[in-house]
Amino acid sequence: CGQEEGNQRDSGGKVPSGAGTGNSRDATHSRQGPLKSASDLGTLLRSLDGRGYKAYKAIAGAWDFGDFTLHVDHVQGDPFALPSRIRVLLPATVADLPAPAFGTLPRRLGTAALLARAFARRTPGRRGGPGSGRSGDIDMEAPGQEVTAQTAVLVAEDGGVEARFTVGLPARGRRVLGTAADRLLTEEVPDIVLRALTVRGHDASEIVRHAEVNEDAEHLRDQLAGAGLVAFVVDGAMLPRRSGVDDRPLQGDGVVPFTSPPTLRVGFALPNAGEVTGMGVPRGVTLVVGGGFHGKSTLLRALQTGVYNHRPDDGRERVVTLHDAVKIRAEDGRSVQGVDISPFIDGLPMGEGTRAFSSPNASGSTSQAAAIVEALEVGSRTLLVDEDTSATNFMIRDRRMQALVPKEGEPITPFVDRVSELAREEGVSAVLVLGGSGDYLDVADTVVAMRDYAPHDVTEEARTVAAALPTGRVPEAVDPFAAAAPRRPRPGCLEPGKGRREVNVKVPDERTLLFGRETVDLAAVEQLLSRSQIRAVGRALALAARDHLDAGRSIPELLDAVEAEVAELGLDALDPRRVGDLAAFRRFELAAALNRIRSLRVDSA
Repeated sequence: CGQEEGNQRDSGGKVPSGAGTGNSRDATHSRQGPLKSASDLGTLLRSLDGRGYKAYKAIAGAWDFGDFTLHVDHVQGDPFALPSRIRVLLPATVADLPAPAFGTLPRRLGTAALLARAFARRTPGRRGGPGSGRSGDIDMEAPGQEVTAQTAVLVAEDGGVEARFTVGLPARGRRVLGTAADRLLTEEVPDIVLRALTVRGHDASEIVRHAEVNEDAEHLRDQLAGAGLVAFVVDGAMLPRRSGVDDRPLQGDGVVPFTSPPTLRVGFALPNAGEVTGMGVPRGVTLVVGGGFHGKSTLLRALQTGVYNHRPDDGRERVVTLHDAVKIRAEDGRSVQGVDISPFIDGLPMGEGTRAFSSPNASGSTSQAAAIVEALEVGSRTLLVDEDTSATNFMIRDRRMQALVPKEGEPITPFVDRVSELAREEGVSAVLVLGGSGDYLDVADTVVAMRDYAPHDVTEEARTVAAALPTGRVPEAVDPFAAAAPRRPRPGCLEPGKGRREVNVKVPDERTLLFGRETVDLAAVEQLLSRSQIRAVGRALALAARDHLDAGRSIPELLDAVEAEVAELGLDALDPRRVGDLAAFRRFELAAALNRIRSLRVDSA
């Protein structure tokens, strides 16, 4: 799909490659003489005026714009088709970014996210003139509040910049609008490029701030494990969001800044911000309790997105969680394949086994049990659970229900009887939001109460209450928790193709992946944050199916192989067309998508 450059000019330095890994490659010299100029491109476009739309194919290739090289990688075949793919490469001497903006990989990622947002802000509704279909559209898939490796904008080790975006080439009906295309590509695009991707369109200190904030977040997360913590929330953090569909910080006098309880306050030294203090969430079992609407779930949502860094002024820039933290919830109707849920559910009616449990329509309790086992299978050691999105019978069986329905007739071992064992014996911590399950006070190591959006350490008070008001319930775990053996996907069970398409990966909305002929519902995978991430996950599944599924690998080994390719080649390992619409994902979300593909079939390792 599309032509690669083949004659890229020497831009006076390195240009980014590796799609967000921070790697860079040398610009290659043309073997066919100097590139044609922007003026040549304009002349060609005007000469195409009035011809059939496919005449635009003549502009594919690389063009020298003086300050940068413009690559037309793919020309759309129709004004109503997906827009044409464009890349621009700016040498470091033109981008002129301040040196502190690209000295380390976290700094480069922070800078790249800023530049991508700046480009995208200049393009919404940008039209190069009248026309049919997508005529004149200029679009870049920019990051949201989070900062991850992505392919829209890449910053090289020497400060060179590469940007990837799409342009709808102008047409009237299916005829070329050459003059409009000339203006679009030789005037409007360069104006956006130079204002958004170089220092001249920014305050240099603001670029450095984005780089430093991202580096600080990375440094902060790296210190958690050594401090015995699973998460950290800085004093002064602004956790509430504007709405369920607007992830920007809520503003106004009623927003309460986060302030750590004195007994949980810890401090860290950051390379740029210096000393910061905030609430440390210790290893073990932590409960977040309190009345309704006092901020419990808001805190948990901040922790579940704390596996990613955040942009400056987001309010959560220094809210970080261990990279292996996974949000667990019930998910009625999901597919489950060959998961050993016996530590939580065993002895089903009619003798149905649960050591390799499969169902095309799992219940709330079986889906939540499977989600935990699947997360542990691929390396998670931090579980995040909200009572509101959990199956009640999976979370707790109180004394009265134990008396009415004896254990002999109940296949579920509730989470309350496993969570402390997981922490103590398996090193798996848990943070649970609870408003009605007081039985968890018996197994908690730390209890934080949210009152009027402020956290309070009530651990000792909770222990006093638990001692004074015993529940009388009997723990129901019979056998010790045993980690399940990794599963091995069967060759051929993943088919990414559809019709003539060898790889059919589409993302119609923020919660759905179309993979091959399947529609994969990812609405319950809450830590997938963008269509770019979902698209990259789909491409990673296609890579796994093509190159690694026939080697007899277990699911963890399959993820290891995909991660190794991305680490070596960057996100471009997932799509060699050098697209700009991919974002980095974690192995846990890749595994979650794999586990929700209904054609998946597995064998025990």
